[in-house]
Amino acid sequence: MKIFFYHTPELTPVQNVADCAIAIDVLRATSTIVTALSVGAEAVQVFSDLDKLMQESESWAPEKRLRAGERGGAKVAGCDLGNSPLDCTSELMHDRRLFMTTTNGTRALEIIQASPSVLAAALINRRAVVDYVVSHRPETVWIVGAGWEGSFALEDTVCAGAIAHSLIADLNCTLEDIAGNDELTGAVALYDQWKDDLLGLLHHASHGKRLLRLDCQDDLKYCAQTDVLDVLPIQREIGVLVKNG
Repeated sequence: MKIFFYHTPELTPVQNVADCAIAIDVLRATSTIVTALSVGAEAVQVFSDLDKLMQESESWAPEKRLRAGERGGAKVAGCDLGNSPLDCTSELMHDRRLFMTTTNGTRALEIIQASPSVLAAALINRRAVVDYVVSHRPETVWIVGAGWEGSFALEDTVCAGAIAHSLIADLNCTLEDIAGNDELTGAVALYDQWKDDLLGLLHHASHGKRLLRLDCQDDLKYCAQTDVLDVLPIQREIGVLVKNG
């Protein structure tokens, strides 16, 4: 198994040859997707384009849909929700489809959507992602960070490192055995440095600071947790993520 990490969708090769591709947007899209599915959402359908989201969701009955839109960390006008996992309650989400567009995370999912297996990962469901990879043993794994508008993001990189760190332990191999590129090696090093203070790292991250300015301290605390939800979002059809199993 070889694992490659790409910091942003823009840095991800256009020709996708991964057997399994994993999108990460710790702050906050994939954290929200995991949480929505954990409390009973029927599915999460992702869009990079807001107009397309509005058009597609119109075909669903209002009581069966929710629209989540975020740009620059703030909720988009006309949407029911922004991009906070803390808004995902069972009362709100149960048996409804979440139509979602965000600044960065939905683009990461879109760039890998042609892969045979597409997963959404965050720190909160790291264990579920690792268990899937260990069970299926794909030959090539791509991990794609959402970043922030084309730039490197600390929080996505540390999550990629956390996934690789657990895979090394579970597969009883070395970093050299599985690292497909330098970026993965750097991600593991970042996780090794910060694994005991992930919330502290999120406070250092530029997007973490942006969310703090928007009074989203509780979002950071929630997203910094590791292995708290045994939920694996997996792509059922292009752009549609459901709870695995």
